[in-house]
Amino acid sequence: MEFTHFNEEGRAHMVEVGEKEDTRRIAVAKGRITMRKETVKKIKDGLIDKGDVLSVAQVAGIMGAKKTSDLIPMCHNINLTGADIRFKIGEDFVEVEAEAKTVGKTGVEMEALMAVSIACLTIYDMCKAIDREMTIGDVKLMKKTGGKSGTFQRKEVAGKVLSVNISDKKGIVKEPLEEGLFIEEFGLDKDAHSGKWHRQVSLLGIESFRKMKNEGIDDLLPGDFAENITTEGLVLYELPVGTKLVIGDTIQEVTQIGKECHVGCAIAQKVGKCVMPKEGIFTRVIKGGIVRKGDLIEII
Repeated sequence: MEFTHFNEEGRAHMVEVGEKEDTRRIAVAKGRITMRKETVKKIKDGLIDKGDVLSVAQVAGIMGAKKTSDLIPMCHNINLTGADIRFKIGEDFVEVEAEAKTVGKTGVEMEALMAVSIACLTIYDMCKAIDREMTIGDVKLMKKTGGKSGTFQRKEVAGKVLSVNISDKKGIVKEPLEEGLFIEEFGLDKDAHSGKWHRQVSLLGIESFRKMKNEGIDDLLPGDFAENITTEGLVLYELPVGTKLVIGDTIQEVTQIGKECHVGCAIAQKVGKCVMPKEGIFTRVIKGGIVRKGDLIEII
């Protein structure tokens, strides 16, 4: 393997990029700072003494992106055409996503990664007086476009399939299968809810099942909420519409979060208070194939 940051004498140098063509380049990176639930609540409620944590972190992240070449020795000084910092607040974490853009001869991956890192460090600085056990981690490049190497897109392993479920009628619980054939632009073969519409496949997380069990409703099984795929490890209802998922051999796109509850259906009679209307999601199949129990779920 050739290391381009070393010269013929084996010493480090900045790579010459003058002869490269200018192309439009975009990079997206993510990272996460984990903290106590009480700290997250104070951030959301604006109760951190130093001020508005996310607003300050947003500005700091953009400044970090602009200063990348001052801090990383072999980075080129890039004229950014845009930079954006976005936040996702979880129960015990803040996820930071940074996007950097330029038109030039070299990419902006380091600028996006720097923006994430500085934003996370700023959150730590703003909150350290009440929570010194915060942890920063999982900083990674998610996507880059432009240049000779083309597009890079990370696949994130977010969860797995616990069960594939089917029924030949609507309004009844579904029975588990070892594997199911999902047909492009149709859904699960021979399932009552399949068809050429936007709600071809339904998914519900086992985490939602557990909420029902905490309310005293026991003996719930995969398929009891009429979901085609029961998942684990993924907060389905937080996925934006348009998110693409690799599930087994298939690729599916999220088309809807939740749905209207049909009171009096066999499902409601079996499970009592139903979580599907709020926490279930629906997808369309954009690439068909087999989905098996135990298959991983990746976010594209």
